[in-house]
Amino acid sequence: MSKEVDFVKSYTHQLNAVLNNLPAEKFIEIDAALQDARETSKQILVIGNGGSAAAASHMVCDFNKNTREDGKKRMRAICLNDNVPSVLAYANDEGYDIIFSEQVLSLGRPGDILIAISGSGNSANILKAIETARQLKMKVIGLTGFEGGKMKALTDICLVVPSDSMEMIEDVHLIINHILAGLLRGSVMYGK
Repeated sequence: MSKEVDFVKSYTHQLNAVLNNLPAEKFIEIDAALQDARETSKQILVIGNGGSAAAASHMVCDFNKNTREDGKKRMRAICLNDNVPSVLAYANDEGYDIIFSEQVLSLGRPGDILIAISGSGNSANILKAIETARQLKMKVIGLTGFEGGKMKALTDICLVVPSDSMEMIEDVHLIINHILAGLLRGSVMYGK
């Protein structure tokens, strides 16, 4: 076998082990919070940097589009890193650490939900947004990896991917998104 094939097999083997060790009870907690937000017309703000920004955008797309059902209220989700002009204006004029917290101040209300995605759990702008959300009496859900970083202690619910590989953490965050969207659809696969 070539080293390339060995790498592929090793990576997928390790990824399967990480997936098999995800805490299922955390999905149920998050789903309950999201279902309640839908029923009470609360808004869900989602944030992330880098690969986590892409995951945040993807999550909002799936929550808004792929959870629609006749007779049910729609999800109200928005991705704060998708507003590039605002992100860049805050970063340029006042500092990168407030790019999300300032938007949370403008858009967040008591009872809304902030979903913060950070592989390390230690991104300064994510932590600042979490602090702001808590001041506004929002519920905070964290998706992270490693040991949870500083984020773990600041969130109401924190799903920590049991891995120290940033690539696998980011892989699993996308899978977490799809599982949550499926739960929001009533525990069914999309398109079935």
